[in-house]
Amino acid sequence: MQDRDPVGDLKRIAFLLEAASEPRYRVTAFRRAAQTLAALPPGELEDRVRRGSLRDLAGIGEVLERTVAESIRGEEPVYLRRLESTGGRPVAEGAADLLAALRGDCHVHSDWSDGGSPIREMAETARGLGHAWMALTDHSPRLTVANGLSPDRLREQLEEVATLNVELAPFRILTGIEVDILSDGSLDQEDDLLGRLDIVVASVHSELRMERRLMTRRLVSALANPHLDILGHLTGRMTTGKRRRPPSDFDPDIVFAAAARFDKAVEINSRPERLDPPKRLLRLAVEARCRLAIDSDAHAPGQLAWLPNGCERAFLCGVEVGSVVNTWNAEALLAWTRSHAEMAA
Repeated sequence: MQDRDPVGDLKRIAFLLEAASEPRYRVTAFRRAAQTLAALPPGELEDRVRRGSLRDLAGIGEVLERTVAESIRGEEPVYLRRLESTGGRPVAEGAADLLAALRGDCHVHSDWSDGGSPIREMAETARGLGHAWMALTDHSPRLTVANGLSPDRLREQLEEVATLNVELAPFRILTGIEVDILSDGSLDQEDDLLGRLDIVVASVHSELRMERRLMTRRLVSALANPHLDILGHLTGRMTTGKRRRPPSDFDPDIVFAAAARFDKAVEINSRPERLDPPKRLLRLAVEARCRLAIDSDAHAPGQLAWLPNGCERAFLCGVEVGSVVNTWNAEALLAWTRSHAEMAA
């Protein structure tokens, strides 16, 4: 087993975080932890890792404890490996490689709900960007401010999509919805209709300030639903504009473990005012080996070109191409979404 230097690994992480323009407090946390460990008497660090008392030291939390333990075992810490994977490579180049791998967009709106253009225009624009497919995900009925689709209107939309798919072939519009996650974790649409759709993005749009424990339970309950495929704009935050708001609070370790367990994807939302999840949470999702979807959440044709925003954040957080579900062709994507219902059967 290769010997590693835990103090050196922490310093290297701090350096790479600083180079990536991460928040100062995160850089400082790793540097101070390195200083704390360097001041320990010989053998005490190994003894604390063995006894599980590393977190008794000031400034050592869960992530730092896990990172040091991996280093002590002779392993390259996961946190460091993610950062090293982007080190020395231009961000623009890495993001461009991710963008080129995308075959479609899993989160697109039309004028059937709160989008500004017809389905055909959105599809033709997506095709012009080189995509092979596009998932149409207009809102569900509870979101009345966004003209959410009632069951009857959704059925009508399915008929229109079927007609357009004949005309636009081989490009394909996947049937879908952005369904509201209600306060108890249930989904805001009839189960039989959700079961007919190719893909279901589910998002929280209400009670965003719910207490941490309840929000965690709400998200996990939704992820356990066999109809859900992608968890949309995870924290609900808005970072710019008049609708600015902080992220929702929940236990990310529990939520990402559920996403991995149920084989659901976490969305990397590319809208400039969202850029959701924050990079800290996106790195945790990568560490939890969650599947991911880099989506535009476009409400107009030009917004389909926002995908580079998500690709840049994905690259900075060590996202691998193989974990991104919209790098797959339509057949592979649909096999994955169908597997969720089959697992529950």
